[in-house]
Amino acid sequence: MTQSDERFSRAELETGRKLFLGPCEFMLGVVRMDTLPDEGPAEVAFAGRSNVGKSSFLNALTNQKGLARASNTPGRTREINYFDLGGVMRLVDLPGYGYARASKKDIAAWISLTRNFLRGRSVLRRVCVLIDARHGLKASDIEVMDLLDETAVNYQIVLTKADKVKPTAVAALQKTTVEKIIRRPAAHPIIGATSSISGEGIPEMRADLAALAHQ
Repeated sequence: MTQSDERFSRAELETGRKLFLGPCEFMLGVVRMDTLPDEGPAEVAFAGRSNVGKSSFLNALTNQKGLARASNTPGRTREINYFDLGGVMRLVDLPGYGYARASKKDIAAWISLTRNFLRGRSVLRRVCVLIDARHGLKASDIEVMDLLDETAVNYQIVLTKADKVKPTAVAALQKTTVEKIIRRPAAHPIIGATSSISGEGIPEMRADLAALAHQ
């Protein structure tokens, strides 16, 4: 997480570590707005193109290998999946976008559910938009960012699979991505760079997200 290495004190990193390495359990999967859990603790959602490494990223954050199922099959997540983080925060795994082996009707239903969720969740503090560091922003990512700007939902670009490219390439992608989002009203200014394999950037993401718990 090159841009933010010096943003956090040891105390903030430790707070993040304790929160995300504490109890974390699956709550429920949601396929309709009327089955969303009652609003309670702060929520942080995770969005990204199918197969961007969202499940692996969630597993790395919580240090639980099987918390979110990782799969090589794009489009596996078809629900909004809720995880309770020690009663302090809820992690929300949104359906992957950009590709899915499903009917157009099912895809439309998932898109509608996600959009309605983003528009109507007052306890939602941030959406982490995960981007594969090997590919950068795609058209489908821009569409999601447009929606987040429209609904005034704070979001942060987080690069995944940073171990798959050279550090100089990651730094360059961070720089160009900042230039693309700098005028976007709901975008968080820091571009995270992470690897679920090496653990790069994970402690900083924990600290950053933990700070949202009591906002």
